[in-house]
Amino acid sequence: MPTSRTILAVDPFELPPWLGTSQVAWTARSSIHDSHLVTGELTGDLTGSGEPIGCDLLACDQAFPQVVLADEWRCAAHQSWTHEQVLLVEYDGRLTLAIPGTGFTADLVLEALARLAKAVGVSPTQLVAVLRL
Repeated sequence: MPTSRTILAVDPFELPPWLGTSQVAWTARSSIHDSHLVTGELTGDLTGSGEPIGCDLLACDQAFPQVVLADEWRCAAHQSWTHEQVLLVEYDGRLTLAIPGTGFTADLVLEALARLAKAVGVSPTQLVAVLRL
């Protein structure tokens, strides 16, 4: 059963410039243990200044009760991960990191965020993560 969600590729160079020029915080808005989709948001300058953007994490291999990503997107997510990158997509209108697997651990979340930092051309030390267990 294919997913009915709207999915589009995201070019990291089209993301807000502050992602590559200031310290950034990613804050989980849902638990990292309860679902294949962790909602979150990115905020620049660690002071809450600037317009936060939604940034979710999607475990792309979840297939029950519904497939979350079509095979072409899942393949792209696995290929990116193999090359130490992360696939950036727009998933239902929100920036989303598509990650191989069916769930999350704290280590996997941190690795995905480090790969996001790499995609926008900054050191992972520029990123702070706030997890909701």
